Amino acid sequence: MPLAAALALSLLLPAGPTEGLYFEQSTVTYSGGRATGPGVASRVWCSGKRMRLEAGDEKGGPAFILRLDPPAAYRLEPFQKRAVRVDVARLQTRSQMDLSMAGDLMGAEGDDEGGARTRPLSAKRTIAGLPCEGYRITAGSTVMDLYVTRSLPVGVEAFADFLEWSGASQALGALMTEIRRLPGFPLETRSQVTVLGEVHETRATVTRVETGPQPASLFEPPSGYQLVSEDQDQEEESKP
Repeated sequence: MPLAAALALSLLLPAGPTEGLYFEQSTVTYSGGRATGPGVASRVWCSGKRMRLEAGDEKGGPAFILRLDPPAAYRLEPFQKRAVRVDVARLQTRSQMDLSMAGDLMGAEGDDEGGARTRPLSAKRTIAGLPCEGYRITAGSTVMDLYVTRSLPVGVEAFADFLEWSGASQALGALMTEIRRLPGFPLETRSQVTVLGEVHETRATVTRVETGPQPASLFEPPSGYQLVSEDQDQEEESKP
């Protein structure tokens, strides 16, 4: 579960307050106006500088843990009862490269605030049971519609440490500046990018959200798991 992909598909993982946040999200991608698949369900737990990601319809599947203080990352494989220790420096480099490429495609790089514009949308929405107001951000070839709620004690800026670590703030430049100014927590994001004349769209919708303390055990390899390094894992995969 590459971190950069998770960040991009989840609006760069909209923020978690210090005491904790949990949300469930559905992400569908479109090309030429048609869905490219059934979509991906994901779950995200955040607590300060700790984050856990799971993908799939059921909890307890493969997961990814990232901690920034102290730095550590693990890929959990529940069926094999293994925790693969990921090299954090390598992971950060990959994330920054991936997001840099995404920024180039989106035309959102640079620090010039004039490179992105935000305007309110007239339609109001109720998402995950919460009232939302909409905003459209335009930057380069990217058009992003976001519906945010003011009903939660959290906003994008609370996730600033992860945005800086991943390279999102630098790679997405003016676009990220506008996103951080939004007055609330994004519950739905629709991103459209035109590449070689074809429109590609990603829709990420939060279907459930809860704030409050998260168990510390979520951000640790479970007891009884075999702990291996990323290099050991690659060596085992290469064996005939």
